[in-house]
Amino acid sequence: MIQTHCIARIKSSYSDFSDKEKKIADYIMNSPNNIIHSTINQVAEDLGVAEATVFRFCKRIGFKGYQAMKIALASEVVSPMNNIHEKIQVGDDEKAVAEKVFKSNIRTLEETLRVIEQESFKKAVDAILNADKIAFYGNGGSGAVADDAHHKFIRTGIQTATYSDSHLQVMSASLLSKNDVAILISHSGSNLDMLQVLNVAKEAGATTVAITTLAKSPLSQGADITLYTVSDETEYRSEALSSRLAQLSIIDALYVNVSIARKELMQESLNKIRNAISLKRF
Repeated sequence: MIQTHCIARIKSSYSDFSDKEKKIADYIMNSPNNIIHSTINQVAEDLGVAEATVFRFCKRIGFKGYQAMKIALASEVVSPMNNIHEKIQVGDDEKAVAEKVFKSNIRTLEETLRVIEQESFKKAVDAILNADKIAFYGNGGSGAVADDAHHKFIRTGIQTATYSDSHLQVMSASLLSKNDVAILISHSGSNLDMLQVLNVAKEAGATTVAITTLAKSPLSQGADITLYTVSDETEYRSEALSSRLAQLSIIDALYVNVSIARKELMQESLNKIRNAISLKRF
């Protein structure tokens, strides 16, 4: 996991924290400057917890220790992210609600863009470009994203498929080869069906790409390549709902990169698709 983006990691994992971990998380998010200028002993004393508890929290969110977390946090405080999210109030009119939803969506995309790793993204693009077949997997809301990915990538001329039924998912994954890519989409990264697909695809020798939240999860740790999303949970929209825009944007960015690299090869596929679609119009 990348060694930056302290606040984003905390937000992504917050719902899974214990009460003590939430206490530390709230302290960091509400008083980042105090953390930067304090020792681990001082933070533990302020919070009434053991130093070991603070240290374990730092490890929990993916840092080697307290000092590493402080360095990451300091870079965010020096160049703070613009917090444009406003809480939706019961008395807000329709336009105000719409504006706040749009701003929340913009923030989700901006924060996700910040955590995209150049190396991981390039590996994902290269894997797709060299694939004989791409299979997209997702359940529920992530299943809709997988369908969208299939709808896009079918234009590239690379053989693609998507599956929503859990039995068909593992069946298809078992037939993948070392020249294929399995792209698994799961906000939580702990969906049992996706983890089963991951294991079967890896056993088949396929390259596995995960699109999931920044929080440490079985999917993010098990996939060959992981692309992270960041999203906030609000009273009226769960984190998973917000993350769907980020998932769609990552898919879109992958598709455009592949399209640029396969520009000439894609033209024949696009012509065939346009001719076929023209039959559906009056």
